[in-house]
Amino acid sequence: MSVDQVRAVADAVLYEGYLLYPYRASAHKNRSRWQFGVLGPPLAAAASFGEEPEMETQCLLAPGESGGAVTVRLRFLQVRVREVERREADGGHTPVASLDVDGVRQLTWDEAVEHEITLPAAGLTGPVDTLRQVAGGEESEPLTDTRGSVVGRIVRRRQPLTVRIRTRPVVDDGYVRLSVSVRNEHPEPADDKDAACRASLIGAHLILDAHDAAFVSLLEPPDEAAAAAGRCRQRRCWPVLAGVRGSTDTVLGAPIILYDYPEVAEQSAGALFDSTEIDEILTLRVMTMTEKEKAEARATDPRAREIIDRCDGMSESGMRQLHGLLRDPRAETAAPDTFGTEGAPWWDPASDADVRPGSDAVVVDGVRVAKGSFVRLRPSRRADAQDLFLADQVARVTAVLSDVDGGTHVAVVLLDDPAADLHDWYGRYLYFAPDELEPLPAGSPEHREESRS
Repeated sequence: MSVDQVRAVADAVLYEGYLLYPYRASAHKNRSRWQFGVLGPPLAAAASFGEEPEMETQCLLAPGESGGAVTVRLRFLQVRVREVERREADGGHTPVASLDVDGVRQLTWDEAVEHEITLPAAGLTGPVDTLRQVAGGEESEPLTDTRGSVVGRIVRRRQPLTVRIRTRPVVDDGYVRLSVSVRNEHPEPADDKDAACRASLIGAHLILDAHDAAFVSLLEPPDEAAAAAGRCRQRRCWPVLAGVRGSTDTVLGAPIILYDYPEVAEQSAGALFDSTEIDEILTLRVMTMTEKEKAEARATDPRAREIIDRCDGMSESGMRQLHGLLRDPRAETAAPDTFGTEGAPWWDPASDADVRPGSDAVVVDGVRVAKGSFVRLRPSRRADAQDLFLADQVARVTAVLSDVDGGTHVAVVLLDDPAADLHDWYGRYLYFAPDELEPLPAGSPEHREESRS
């Protein structure tokens, strides 16, 4: 599979947090940057002004007849300082925060340069240790006004980086557990946060390609691979299957937790560097910026200029596309009509006429569970990370509900929650699937405790 098919998501990871709305250098949120995937220089973390220098991911593969091989791609940003200098009468130059040249503002700013290190495909038989150098350097660009006079210059500097990439395969229960670690081995000390950032790998992530081998999902491994998958450990890097849904030849190792086969929404018109925000909201906010604010954003970074120009030029149809789509959940699969709608549209309240959450029931482990039943919670669907805190809690069932796809959901309130009656009164319930519940017998201590209260 072509790596280009995962680059849209990989680029979103690479630039996440690079520059945030309002995309201006003067904004407080843009004075402390590089939120994800930062591998700082050694010892900077101990001094509390840099990130840890290393990340490591472990993934699971089923090797083919030849034993299989993996190509490792490391992608990251290298900080490049863009310093604006004003030319003085004596021919010297003085660093300044900004300089206007014929009405165009030039700003001092930290840019970034993309890098991709691709290692030769390595077999899954032994460890590989690779050391790579990333060049630094300095470049100067004169600033000339309309009269042809040099009024200043832009000096761009970047520090050289040293990167070590290690791979180590281990046979595990018929599979191969592959460890891939990346370490920043920048040799020079960093004395402050800015120096540490400029000697760091930013937005570091991995793209792994398998040859004559298949990656195993660590989120949903097959039963025979579950034990081996459970032994995989991650440190600052999370591997997920990537590319065409169903393919198993590419893994994206990201510094944020993703699901298998992540993708950028087709309605998204372009990067906004804030994937936790809604594109439509950010676009509308950009449109409300003053011309002065937009001019500063354009001067801050070429990528900010592209965002401002794209939002300013967005058509009415483009904005409607950002607003989202209403999809019929039954369009792709003809789910059985469990509600007896008799022709009523699924979104019509009349379609729920045969549903009575207060009296409906579901059978769990041979036990009828309905309103008033007591159950022990066994969260397993990972629908909400906070569900893990509710494991083994005893709850009282308040309703059994069905959704438009024919699924069943059990609404509960916690027995030990002092506000349980209040939650029940205004309908604020916790919801679990039937297979996440353990029915409790009527004579259990929990039942007796509830009766006394």
